[in-house]
Amino acid sequence: MTTPQSPRSDTRARIIDVALELFAEHGYEKTSLREIADRLGVTKAALYYHFKTKDDIVRGIVEKMAAPLDDAIAFGEGKDWSPELRDELLRRFAAGMGERAPLLRFFHENQPALRESAAGLAFKERMIKMITLLHGPEPSFRDKLRATVALTSMHSAMFLLKADLCEPGREPVACATGVSLDEAMEAALEVALEVAAHIEPSAH
Repeated sequence: MTTPQSPRSDTRARIIDVALELFAEHGYEKTSLREIADRLGVTKAALYYHFKTKDDIVRGIVEKMAAPLDDAIAFGEGKDWSPELRDELLRRFAAGMGERAPLLRFFHENQPALRESAAGLAFKERMIKMITLLHGPEPSFRDKLRATVALTSMHSAMFLLKADLCEPGREPVACATGVSLDEAMEAALEVALEVAAHIEPSAH
């Protein structure tokens, strides 16, 4: 049985990191498994041991990206809605998103290819569940919208920091905006909490 520290798990993580680099450089559709294997310095057979197709790699990306969502959902399920729960859900989600900047960038730049994929649909289901936890029972349309905008503020922050706003070849960490990744995530959480604050218990 593998563990998060096992060599197999580490190799899977390296494959995902390299695949994300190539997807960013050439696009998902134009990147082959051979190119991923070559960049890693391994044979295709070694790559197949971990991922049989590019779709399998995307599923691995979704699993890695969804960890903050899964943590927040597990925390919130079964609890009565309250402003404190709403805010804690957003904090738990935001806490894990900064380190997932390349994953968010991949999702932004490859939405057409992912929209109807099994991995993309699975991530969409998680987002819907999280939004439902944020707005609580019997929400108005405006509360649904507020919950959605609050949750996607993290994604919007990464959109502003995406690579084409930075110097060529640089990661979206210190872009032309002069805002660091940590500062962007802090601002995103602040905006998310401001928007979510208008979801009122009296509306339920």
